[in-house]
Amino acid sequence: MSPSVPLQEMIRAIRSARTQCEERGVIQRECAAIRAQFRQSDNGGRSHNLAKLLYVHMLGYPAHFGQMECVRMIASPRYSEKRVGYLGAMMLLDEKQDASLLITNSIKNDLSHSNQYVQSLALCTLACMGSAEMCRDLAPEIDRLLRASNSYIKKKAALCAVHIVRKVHDLGEMFAPAARSLLSEKNHGVLHGAVVLITELCERNLETLEKFRKAVPDLVQIMKGLVISGYSPEHDVAGISDPFLQVRILRLLRILGHNNEAASDAMNDLLAQVATNTDSTKTVGNAVLYETVLTVLDIKSESGLRVLAVNILGRFLLNNDRNIRYIAMISLQKIVGTDHNAVQRHRGTIVDCLKDQDASVKRRALDLSLALVSASNIRSMMKELLIFLSSCPLELRSQAASGIFIAAERYAPSQRWHIDTILHVLTTAGGDVRDETVPNLIQLITNASELHCYTVHKLYRALLTDISQQSLVQVACWCIGEYGDLLLRGECQETEPVQVSEDDVLDALETVLQSHMSSPATRGFALTATMKLSTRITDNVDRIRSIVSIYGSCIDVELQQRAVEYNALFKKYDHMRYICFEYAGHCVLFRFRLSALLLCLFFPQVCDLLDLLGGSEETLQPSPAAGGTAPGLPANTASTAGGDLLDLLGGLEPAPLTPAPTVQVYEKDGVTLTMSCEKQSATGLTVTLTASNSTESDISSLTLQAAVPKSVQLHMKAPSGDSLPARGAAKVTQMVVLNNPNKVGLTRSFEAQSVGSVRYLFYIRLCQYRRK
Repeated sequence: MSPSVPLQEMIRAIRSARTQCEERGVIQRECAAIRAQFRQSDNGGRSHNLAKLLYVHMLGYPAHFGQMECVRMIASPRYSEKRVGYLGAMMLLDEKQDASLLITNSIKNDLSHSNQYVQSLALCTLACMGSAEMCRDLAPEIDRLLRASNSYIKKKAALCAVHIVRKVHDLGEMFAPAARSLLSEKNHGVLHGAVVLITELCERNLETLEKFRKAVPDLVQIMKGLVISGYSPEHDVAGISDPFLQVRILRLLRILGHNNEAASDAMNDLLAQVATNTDSTKTVGNAVLYETVLTVLDIKSESGLRVLAVNILGRFLLNNDRNIRYIAMISLQKIVGTDHNAVQRHRGTIVDCLKDQDASVKRRALDLSLALVSASNIRSMMKELLIFLSSCPLELRSQAASGIFIAAERYAPSQRWHIDTILHVLTTAGGDVRDETVPNLIQLITNASELHCYTVHKLYRALLTDISQQSLVQVACWCIGEYGDLLLRGECQETEPVQVSEDDVLDALETVLQSHMSSPATRGFALTATMKLSTRITDNVDRIRSIVSIYGSCIDVELQQRAVEYNALFKKYDHMRYICFEYAGHCVLFRFRLSALLLCLFFPQVCDLLDLLGGSEETLQPSPAAGGTAPGLPANTASTAGGDLLDLLGGLEPAPLTPAPTVQVYEKDGVTLTMSCEKQSATGLTVTLTASNSTESDISSLTLQAAVPKSVQLHMKAPSGDSLPARGAAKVTQMVVLNNPNKVGLTRSFEAQSVGSVRYLFYIRLCQYRRK
């Protein structure tokens, strides 16, 4: 290919290249020829070469070596070269290039040129790539051209002024008087540029906004002329007179009427006229109507006009164009809080959009449907939402389930309906619900005491049907463990009676424990439920003991710990099993390893502990040296009684005699419980429990319970209160007095114990608290 081929031939050669390598070769040869011709001082084909270079730039290849050629061509007196030079400057230069400063003087000279088309080239280039320095230097020239008599130049100057205002905000005041005078022009192009410029000025300066509010009657008059004008071939688009100008004027009216009652009153009649007279069968008409709706909803409009705007959006929902339906639902979502009743009239159409094939439309329809749920339509709306939940895309299930939970909690007509709804969601999308769903449902079931029998029967059936939904299985296991005796009776007025044996219930729980689909948390629920049943049934306690013992060597540490603790209750503290697993309601049981309790909570010294419990006939004295043997005790005895206890906690050494520390024994969901102990006598101990709440909501009905072995006397004094204010504003304290008058020896129970062996001495239960 010859280097001097025309632009069309170069384009043809590039497009005919079969590989990218061949295309690069063509472009590199042509760029080399263009560079060589740029270096020639007498070059008659400069505009031709620069045009080819711009095409190369459009393909993404380097063309920066043509920047200086653009500067030279802009300074040329020939219009054909100026045109290509300005075009190259807009494509190859920006405000970051130093070469852009070289064309400032040329642009200034061309702005005063006698030819309007040369002036237009300079205006377009400045509006496209003018830097802040160029805008400051040339702003007076633009203001002068805004007052020119040529409509073609005034239109270009108005759009150039918009760029200057965006680059240098302080220059906006310079253009405000000229922009106000442009509203009296008859040329639509000038009016369009003036409206865009005034909109930019009002958005950036509140003082300017107040000044232009006086121009609302002029804008209303211009808009009325467009609405009632007859057919005009020059401005008609699908039967609408200049829809572009109408949209711009409506946007400006929305800004001027926002939070201003006088300006809003001046445009109410116009907006009603536009809303009723605009054809909605064409896309152009829908664009004008949509801007009208946004303006009505954003100003202080009359109530009837707002209802009309909502009805227009309702018609948009019936449009075959999905984009129109989408923007209609976005607009309705914004106003559903303020015009709830008006949006409710289109509830059926909105619910139908849940069946749309487009995922974006479905998501918006779901948001809007959830916002429309109220106490009067909760049953019908929830029925539609549950149908949608069963067939909705996976990415929407979590959002749909959360929305249904919130709506059901807020507007539930009855507790049974509430429970049924949540169970339906768990059955359908149990794997997509949030973590707080399980404790919330447990508390709901606990509070509905008259529905315990109905709930446990329903959850038992659900457990037999499907154990893949982990949230549902966890709630079912908890409910069976808590109210299993109601299930075994087989009497339920709300549902068909079912004869369930103890073996059937244990089989169901054992299936959950052995299933590969069960998470460790779910197995923990099932194991605890099995243990609870040991106090509610009579014939299968041995089977429960065997089930629990199996998991004493489980690979999961949490599950193993629970099993070991439950085994210890069966063996050593069977008399406390009923206390531990009574009907707890919504509670948290705090369990402490005995060694940790003795060393960290009761007393700072092992000798004080043994003296309190009466387990050592010889007095133990604290050793002055760390790790030394206590005097008066054989070395092996000291090692067994004290060393093994310390070894349980990972090698802790006896601490010097210091005041007993405050130990944090529970922290979850913002609720914190701390314990401090103080020895009162040889056999007495005072424990102070302190509860606090760091969440944003208050907690009421707080109750603390404690249990001890039969040999220890317990006296709980009255708490300081039963409510915890939010953000730790106040705390609740309760004193617990322990007394061991017989000094029953427990030290032999501690000797040579393994780490996994747990001994229960003191239980604290935080029960029946709820958030306001």
